[in-house]
Amino acid sequence: MSLADTRKNHLNPGLFVAAALLFTACSKPAGEAPGNVPEGAADVAPQASGSPVTAVTGARILAADSEPANWLTHGRTYDEQRFSPLAEISKDNVDELGLAWYFDVPTYRGMEATPIVVDGRMYVTGSWSMVYALDAATGQELWRYDPQVDRKWTQYLCCDVVNRGVAAWGDSIFVATLDGYLVSLDAKTGVVRWRVDTIDRKPPYSITGAPRVVNGLVIIGNGGAEFQGIRGFVSAYDAKTGEMRWRFHTVPGNPDDGFENAAMRMAADTWTGEWWTFGGGGTVWDSMAYDPDLDLLYIGVGNGSPWNRKIRSPEGGDNLFLSSIVALRPDTGEYVWHYQTTPGDTWDFTATQHMVLADLEIDGAPRKVLMQAPKNGFFYVLDRTNGELISAEAYVKVNWATGIDEATGRPVEAPNARYTDGPFLIMPSVLGGHNWHPMAYNPASQLVFMPTQDIPYVHADDANYEFVPGGGGTGTDFEFAAAPEDPAAAAEVAKMISGQLVAWDPVEQKEVWRYQHAGPWNGGVLATAGGLVFQGSLIGEFAAYDAATGSRLWQFSGQTGIAAAPVSYAVNDQQHVAVAAGWGTFFAMAGGEMTASLGMKNISRILAFRIGGTASLPAYEPVERPPMPKPVEVATSAELVAEGKNVYYERCWHCHGDGAVSGGVIPDLRYATAETHAAWPAIVLGGSLAEKGMPGFAGMLAAEDVQAVQAYVLDRARVAYERQQAADAGEQP
Repeated sequence: MSLADTRKNHLNPGLFVAAALLFTACSKPAGEAPGNVPEGAADVAPQASGSPVTAVTGARILAADSEPANWLTHGRTYDEQRFSPLAEISKDNVDELGLAWYFDVPTYRGMEATPIVVDGRMYVTGSWSMVYALDAATGQELWRYDPQVDRKWTQYLCCDVVNRGVAAWGDSIFVATLDGYLVSLDAKTGVVRWRVDTIDRKPPYSITGAPRVVNGLVIIGNGGAEFQGIRGFVSAYDAKTGEMRWRFHTVPGNPDDGFENAAMRMAADTWTGEWWTFGGGGTVWDSMAYDPDLDLLYIGVGNGSPWNRKIRSPEGGDNLFLSSIVALRPDTGEYVWHYQTTPGDTWDFTATQHMVLADLEIDGAPRKVLMQAPKNGFFYVLDRTNGELISAEAYVKVNWATGIDEATGRPVEAPNARYTDGPFLIMPSVLGGHNWHPMAYNPASQLVFMPTQDIPYVHADDANYEFVPGGGGTGTDFEFAAAPEDPAAAAEVAKMISGQLVAWDPVEQKEVWRYQHAGPWNGGVLATAGGLVFQGSLIGEFAAYDAATGSRLWQFSGQTGIAAAPVSYAVNDQQHVAVAAGWGTFFAMAGGEMTASLGMKNISRILAFRIGGTASLPAYEPVERPPMPKPVEVATSAELVAEGKNVYYERCWHCHGDGAVSGGVIPDLRYATAETHAAWPAIVLGGSLAEKGMPGFAGMLAAEDVQAVQAYVLDRARVAYERQQAADAGEQP
């Protein structure tokens, strides 16, 4: 029986949201083929000597404020505050800020990396886990490392072929690759020192996060909980040898196999049914922080697999440690405490979002706190010594819970929030009130600056869920979350969507100011001692804001969407601000008509600014959507189109866009030629374009499913063509 045969033709009350898998990319091929421990690195391209390489140590990171010219670790400091003490660039002279240099990244997908800057050298990643070493003063490339990720790995990714950065320790640079390897590179030359496999290669794990290094151990998690068979964990490796020192699983395995530790035995009591057959999820795909005084490593844990708790844990339960902040001993991986932001998560409300450590005075007493604004819409202030909840308040529109009970630390859920009695329109969406984009904290003003967003979503059960090892499967019906096909209805939905930069007082738990952006999915944030906040936007603006008022003081057209977080460093006694720019990532790829209408395109670059900078970008060529061609004639029917819509929203829309409208990163299927349609089965089932990132789905889709999807895509092309014809004739579509 085909997948289409098992699906019902839903009425579509849905609301817009974007999820993104992957399709195709271009990159400069070079280097060693994937293997376990390659010799050397043929993919290194030294071009200049640059500044001398000096060792990064724990002592240097702990004393980061004494050398503010550098950005030595992901959040600049172990507390992840993303605050630069540099103040040369200030509110008084920011209008004199100009482009110092730019570096064109030779790939064409999303950019999410935070650069690391060590003594005049910048290390930054781009698409496909490629690493670039640059002269931080000029942008000149020093070397390049391409891990040669198999393009077929795109079938195991939820959210573009991105990477959020490297880690530096000693005279090595560490990068984790999309296909699950952790690599140590010589910081001076880029030559591979060691390369280890961090994952079980049967389930569809991936890595997009940046490693952290604590006490000589390189710590990395992974992603993949949108797929089936994934059990989350975080691991630590010896920085010198690559030997694994410890691994902490975030969800329990099969009790019959025994538990790895007491924490897993405790967690198992919060699960029901045979959860281990689904994997359980709980991947640690992004945020970490470290307190050296308490000697605690904090990790953020993601969603369940599948999302829908009724499937993975049918009799309920909190399902530890999903959607939790967990404190571990960094030398051993020993569990210390946890706080679960969303017990029994069934909405993809991850707690993998950026965590910030700070010392605050609350109710007249000093508190060591951990702050997080996870997807679920509540801003949490925890005591980081023991995980006790201090306070939690909504920072965006929230309707799935009326608040957080401070006595129990649990949300007070709204009726039918778990969509047990039918579809539920939820705020925030699966994109979250705040996603991976880092926030920043100014210790002087004690304000947090964070990118937030309001996006609606409709959750509903997937009545025909089927477990397919390694396949996608959330247990929710994406068709209910699709944008309305009627343009007027879609316009009304668009009015519900917004994005903003918010200054938040974590003591008073209230908003201080906001800057309203054109839309959601805006970039990570940097705060500086010059009284400024820097952030990029979905529509390509890179701007500086007054940290006290939120007034925009300066802006620069980056020519492409900016999602990554900026950094500040100094070289030649001049403060710089740098950011990775590149249209793509989660929202841009599959946002359908909303993102397509922005007319953005990918131009992957590193941009660096300084006072008096005089560099300029090449002239920008605007994106013009070509006229919709007359659709290819292929025999179809209304019934086949309806079946194809069901299959498309089950398997395809995450890559190819809501309503089959590409967001501008990958080709728009509605423009497919007669030749492409003739080769449709070979592409979709046979994987004839696998080397370009379009995997074959033989074994997951039947031939009739593929035919049905083709019919749906052609129907979307027909609708677009007819609307275009009507508009050209001056008719009301």
